[in-house]
Amino acid sequence: MKFTIDRESLLKPLQQVIGVVERRQTLPVLGNVLIIADDKGLQVTATDLEVEIQAKIAVEIEEGGEITLPARKLVDICKALPENAQIRFTFKDQKAQINSGKSRFTLATLPAADFPVVEEIKSDCQFAISQDKLKECIERTQFSMAQQDVRYYLNGLMLEIGKGLLRTVATDGHRLALCDMDVDTGISHSRQVIVPRKGIQELQRLLETSVDQVQVEVGTNHIRVRSKDLCFTSKLVDGRFPDYDRVVPKGGDKLIVADRELFRQALSRTSILSNEKYRGIRLNLEKNNVKIQAHNPEQEEADEEFEVDYQGSALEIGFNVTYLLDVLSSVRSDNVEITLSDSNSSCLIQQPGTDQYRYVVMPMRL
Repeated sequence: MKFTIDRESLLKPLQQVIGVVERRQTLPVLGNVLIIADDKGLQVTATDLEVEIQAKIAVEIEEGGEITLPARKLVDICKALPENAQIRFTFKDQKAQINSGKSRFTLATLPAADFPVVEEIKSDCQFAISQDKLKECIERTQFSMAQQDVRYYLNGLMLEIGKGLLRTVATDGHRLALCDMDVDTGISHSRQVIVPRKGIQELQRLLETSVDQVQVEVGTNHIRVRSKDLCFTSKLVDGRFPDYDRVVPKGGDKLIVADRELFRQALSRTSILSNEKYRGIRLNLEKNNVKIQAHNPEQEEADEEFEVDYQGSALEIGFNVTYLLDVLSSVRSDNVEITLSDSNSSCLIQQPGTDQYRYVVMPMRL
C-alpha cells in the first residue's frame, strides 16, 4: 500500500471521522481508523460500534491495500505538519511509514480484518433533503434531548417521516422541542425512528449549511445519511417515543409577544442569582409588563422589568431559566410568542406567524 497526499486533503476527512473515536476503548481496533486504498482513491472509516462515519478522498494510489492506524496520533501528525505539506505513506512489516519533508513517523497498525464495519442496510424508507434543511431540523430541537435518562428512548432525537413532511422531536420530560420541514419523502405512511444522542451530535457537526442534497436511508436498526464524500451510519434506539402531541398545550388564553433578544438578555442577567441547582426564576405578568425575579439560598435577589405586548390578567409562574434561554437561543425571529393558560400548565413558545417550530416548557413550583 503506497500513496502520496497533500496535508489538507487528508486532514479534513480525518477530522470529520475522528469525533466517533472514543479515547477509552474496550477493543483496541476501535481507537484506529480504517484506511482502504484502491483505484477509486482513499476511504477513511471510524466507528464506536454505535455510529460509523466514512469519508472518501480522491487521490492517486500507487499500490492498493487496507490497514488500520491509530486515529488520534494520525490526526495529530497531520495537524503538526506545515500547510501544503506532501505526505507519503508506505507500509511494511505491520508498520506504517509516514514521510513528509524531513519528518518521519513510524506507526503501529492493526489488521483491517479486525475492524467492525456496518454492512449495507436494507432501507424501507429513502428520501433526499438539502443539508441546510436537515441541519436546521436538528439544531432547532436537539438541545431538548435527555442526557443519561433511565428512559433510554429520551436520550436521542425522534425523526418522524410522513407524507411530504420530516418532523424532529426531542424531550427530556420537562421540556419539548418540535420542528417541521416540508420534504418530498415519497412515502404515504408515517414512520418514527429514534437516533441516539451521540449520532445526532456527530451528524449535526458533519452537515453543512449548503443546499447540496444528502440521501437519507432508514432501515430496521440503522439510519444512513450519504453525501458526495461522506457516509454517516448510526444504530437506532430500540424503543417507543412518547405521544408528544398530547404534551403540546392547546387553547391557552394568555398571549405574550416579546422582543426575543431583550427577553433573552433579561433572563440571562436574572439567572446569575438563581439557585445554582434548580435554576428557578419567577415571571410576574401584568398588562404590557413582565417582571422577572430570582433568588438563591444566600438570600441574594435579582429583579428585571420590561415591556411586552400582553393584554391578559395578572399571572405569576415559575420556570427553569435554562430551558427558556435554550429556546430563545434557538428561535431566530425578532419577536417571540408565549402562550399560557395558568401557573400550573406548560407554556408554548413559537415564532410569530408560524407553527413550524414549537417549544413546550413545564412550569416550576417556587
